[in-house]
Amino acid sequence: MTKAHSLLTLIAFVSLAIAPSWAAAVETAVRITRDVAYLAPDRTEKLDLFLPATPALGRLSPALVWIHGGGWTGGTKAEARAQNVCGIVAAAGYVAVNIDYRLGDGAWPTNLHDCKNAVRYLRAHAAELKLDPNRIAVAGGSAGGHLALMVGMTGDQPEFEPIGAASPYPGVSSRVQAVINMYGIANLLTRQEVADDGTPTGKLRAVGPVKVFGAGDPGAAVYRAASPVTHITRTSPPVLILHGMIDKTVDRAQAEELARVLQANGVPHQLVLVPGAGHTFDLKTWSKKPLSRDLQPVVLDFLAQHLK
Repeated sequence: MTKAHSLLTLIAFVSLAIAPSWAAAVETAVRITRDVAYLAPDRTEKLDLFLPATPALGRLSPALVWIHGGGWTGGTKAEARAQNVCGIVAAAGYVAVNIDYRLGDGAWPTNLHDCKNAVRYLRAHAAELKLDPNRIAVAGGSAGGHLALMVGMTGDQPEFEPIGAASPYPGVSSRVQAVINMYGIANLLTRQEVADDGTPTGKLRAVGPVKVFGAGDPGAAVYRAASPVTHITRTSPPVLILHGMIDKTVDRAQAEELARVLQANGVPHQLVLVPGAGHTFDLKTWSKKPLSRDLQPVVLDFLAQHLK
C-alpha cells in the first residue's frame, strides 16, 4: 500500500453502515482505506479496503471480494449495502475489498476481468495485508451476484481471464474458495417475469441491457457463456444463495435453478429464500425495515465453514 493510500486510511465504526437499532451491539472498529488502485494504470476504477481493527495475532485472515449491483450499467462501491456487508465481515476478522468495475455498453467481459483482478489483488498483496491466499471468497448483490458467480465458476479458465496489460498480476490465480450470491441472475436465458407477489409466471423476460454483452443482440451463445449455471462442475466452490421471496427484479426461480444445478453436480450449497424481502436487501434490512431473518449469522457461518 502506498503512502498516499495510507493517508486515506481511517478508523470507522461498523455502525457507519449499520442501522442504529442494532449498531450499538457491534462496537468493533474496522480500518478502511478508500480508493486503492487495483487495475491497470489507464483505469479509473478503484477499490475500498476494509481491514479488521485488531487482526488475530499469529494468524492470517480470510478474505472477501464484494461486487456491487446496478444492472451492469450503474451502481458504485459507495452503496450502503456494500458498507453493510464489508463492515460486518471485517468486524468478524476478514479482509474485505469493495470494488468498482467497468459498467455500461460493451462492459462484458471486462467487468468479469475486473472482478477477477480484485481476487488477484488480494493474493498479490497477501503478505502485506496479512491474509491467507488460500481462503478467499467472492460475494455480490444483483448484477454483482451474477459476476460473483461467474468469478467462482470460471476460476483460472483461460477464456475468462484478464491477460496482458489488462491485469497487473500475471500468473496470479483468480480462484476462490466460496461464493455468496445475493439475488443475482444465474441463467440469462431463463429469467422470468413475476407476478405482483413475486411469483415467477413462467413467461421469459428479456435479458436486460443487452448492449452490455455486445453490439446489437449478442445472441444465445453469448448469453449462455455469460450464465454461471453453464460453468458449474463437481469442482466448483461452495455457494450460499440468498434471495427474497417477493423479488420483482430477479425472479426467485433463478435461485432455485442455481441450487438444482449445484445439487446435480454435487457442489456444497445453501439456498435461503427470505420471506417478505424483495430486491437489494443487505444482511439486516430491506426497504429500511428489518428482514424476517437476520442474515449476518448465515453469512458468517457459511464463510467460517468453507474458509476454515
